[in-house]
Amino acid sequence: MYKKEKYMKYFIVLLLAIVLIGCNSTSSSDNDEENQSNEEGNASVGGEIVVAYSSQPPVLDSHVSSADAIVDTMRHVYDTLVTIDSEYNVQPSLADSWEISEDGKTYTFKLREGVLFHNGKEFTAEDAAASMNRWKELPGSRGIFKDATFEAVDDYILELHLPEPLSIALTVLAYSNSGFAMIMPKEIAENASAEGVTEHIGTGPFRFEEWKPDQYLHLKRFEDYKPREEPTDGLSGKKEALVDDLRFVFVADSSTREAGIRSGEYDFSHAIPFDSAEQLESTGEITNYTYPGAYVNLHFNKKQGIFTEKEARQGVAAILEMDSILRAGYVDEKYYTVNHNMMMTHQESQWYSDVGKEKHNLNDPVKGMELLEQAGYNGEEVTLFTTRDYEDQYHSAVVIQEQLEQAGVNVTLEVYDWPTLLDKIYEEDGYDMFVMANTVVAEPTSGPYFNPEYAGWPNDPEMEKIKAEFRGKHTEEEAKPVYDQLQEWMWDYTPAVKIGDYDRVSSARNTLENFQYLDGMIFWNVKNNK
Repeated sequence: MYKKEKYMKYFIVLLLAIVLIGCNSTSSSDNDEENQSNEEGNASVGGEIVVAYSSQPPVLDSHVSSADAIVDTMRHVYDTLVTIDSEYNVQPSLADSWEISEDGKTYTFKLREGVLFHNGKEFTAEDAAASMNRWKELPGSRGIFKDATFEAVDDYILELHLPEPLSIALTVLAYSNSGFAMIMPKEIAENASAEGVTEHIGTGPFRFEEWKPDQYLHLKRFEDYKPREEPTDGLSGKKEALVDDLRFVFVADSSTREAGIRSGEYDFSHAIPFDSAEQLESTGEITNYTYPGAYVNLHFNKKQGIFTEKEARQGVAAILEMDSILRAGYVDEKYYTVNHNMMMTHQESQWYSDVGKEKHNLNDPVKGMELLEQAGYNGEEVTLFTTRDYEDQYHSAVVIQEQLEQAGVNVTLEVYDWPTLLDKIYEEDGYDMFVMANTVVAEPTSGPYFNPEYAGWPNDPEMEKIKAEFRGKHTEEEAKPVYDQLQEWMWDYTPAVKIGDYDRVSSARNTLENFQYLDGMIFWNVKNNK
């Protein structure tokens, strides 16, 4: 009896062991399948991306500043009402759809439902209205919507009311670059100062974690982000954070950024020196990305001095030979384009005109000096301001000085640090010319040529007339024929001389997968296979 009970106990223990092994085996199999599923999806994707960035943002608020560093960082935190695809067509973002009234003065946006801010609050039309009504009063909007109002009709309907039709309304709202119209919670928008928000809460795929000025900005994956369902295209469609942490380390010294991408300390290095790019890529571990940077201009002070005369400005334009100027700053023609258009080369599918081409890149010192003498120039000194904080702009300015002096213009080059330069170009009686790489804009009339408050101060009744005609069309398509008139005015009045466009070069470790660029860096949908 004892033996039977003993054997029975052994049998039960053995049976239980088999069952447990079977259960564990099944559980392990299920876990393997689950892990495989997670790997095929996004849930198990983690790690971090470390970006060495060449400058730091002055604030983290695109409503108040147009700094590139804000665009490249905070576009991962904030969404906009509408956005652009890779062909610069306007596409849905926080707004699913929109309608325009027959008179072109009312835009009705149907908003997405169930979208959460990073603080857990649901996004509604009241948040959109408060954000947009703040944005329109601040520098980021460039005054384009100053007389407009945004109104929440109900939780998911937002209306834009315009005093007159505005052809560029959707284009500017969708614009992702400087001064983009980021959406924040109502209570933050209504209480923020004009110096910038201090709470950084959006609806984007990454949430704000920490900012230490002069050191780094740390973003983290937002677990409750609700991506759109459309395929990714440019800035539109599906956006997902595929790493847990996105860190922007502010590294002003280009040699440090270069060394860090070589060693693997950084996964991505912003603004690599042009003459280092090929050597970095030759390692086989790094890929270079070339993308539109800015457009180079020689601006004139039109409030005092010889360049109050249009003929003097036209004379300088006639003297200049653009290829040498751009080559000095950007090394190789694969990084720059001589371009007479006020808009950049990559925008030609939207904006292009042959008007003004005959006045650009003339390299004609004789004609130039004739025009300058006609304006009353008699050999007096003129000043040209630049900075060495941006070596490309400095080297271009040196060649401009050389070309003008060879033609017979007495030019003194004055070099300042970047903050000082930005102050001095707004002193009306302090200078004659300055070189500036201006940031890409969404549409022509947002640029410096048509802004009477921009340094150099273009001020002309004809400018305001053409600008009003361009903006007053019902749609951008209707406005496009007026672009020729804008170009004609620019090359007649000559508020500045457009030299050309240049690209920036950044470098990524080959562990980064699916990096894209469109008017700024895109780190959503990017894995780091480190």
